[in-house]
Amino acid sequence: MSLPAFERPAAGKAEGVLILLHGRGADERQLASLFDVLDPERRLLGLAPRAPHEQGRGSLWYTVEKAGVPERKTFVSSCELVSEWLDGLGLAPERIVLGGFSQGATISYALGLGAGRERPAAVIAISGYIPEVAGWDLDFRSPLPSFAVGHGAYDEVIPVERARAARVRLEAAGAELLYREWPLGHAVDPSFLEEATAWLSRVI
Repeated sequence: MSLPAFERPAAGKAEGVLILLHGRGADERQLASLFDVLDPERRLLGLAPRAPHEQGRGSLWYTVEKAGVPERKTFVSSCELVSEWLDGLGLAPERIVLGGFSQGATISYALGLGAGRERPAAVIAISGYIPEVAGWDLDFRSPLPSFAVGHGAYDEVIPVERARAARVRLEAAGAELLYREWPLGHAVDPSFLEEATAWLSRVI
């Protein structure tokens, strides 16, 4: 399966791939600047695919049934599309780091914890939540990916309580976890990116 994607090449032979999924109403370039922040030595190939569902001038991974609940059909179709796209890269799962912002973080959780799927090496989830959707089963059995989870304490779009709930579930499952909150709304804190950069260099 092919998805339109922004590509940031590695400096030499790529040691793996860093995949970043954008938020609602954006496109594949929303997180493009984060590749050089998270992977300054360019050890990884950076790929940012565009969500398949359109909304105005932007794209989304799923429509929302009600606050905090993805609509099943669009959510499952996006998960399946991205799964096929990932499989088409031909990389061992331990060489894949999957992350995203907002809806992109929620899809990253879904794929990193999806039942019957091979685990990526790590998941970066910024301002998202672990989804509960009929037809997409989650599996918290080990081995789990490493997780870097960050969320704004004053997030007006996805309440920080969703991140705190994810933290509880991941810690209970024994996942290696970097968790941070920051005094902002639905936005990314640069200090979290600094920590995530050091974390990523360890988990690659």
